[in-house]
Amino acid sequence: MEPEDVVEVVVTGPDAGWLAGYTRTLVEERLAACGQQLAAIRSVYRWEGRVHDDPEARVALHTRRSLVPAVVARTAELHPYDVPCVLALPVSGGNADYLRWVVDQTREP
Repeated sequence: MEPEDVVEVVVTGPDAGWLAGYTRTLVEERLAACGQQLAAIRSVYRWEGRVHDDPEARVALHTRRSLVPAVVARTAELHPYDVPCVLALPVSGGNADYLRWVVDQTREP
């Protein structure tokens, strides 16, 4: 297991309640080892020709790089947005015991 085997997947959602349920589903399905949620963020973005300024919530999921396609697919099934934010960020290092735990808590792709 190398640090490159672990990624942080950032997902935003309409509110903290929805995002907590989504995160729990991914952890129960072993697509993520854990999710660390920020209950209140503010998103400014352009959508359908207009600039929006909306409250949202954000979660950082810790998972295997090889599970990113499954996380993206599951998010597309569960998410209420037409185009949900799902970004996989590389992990370049960290606590080796924690990284091993992430791999141990997630399923094989």
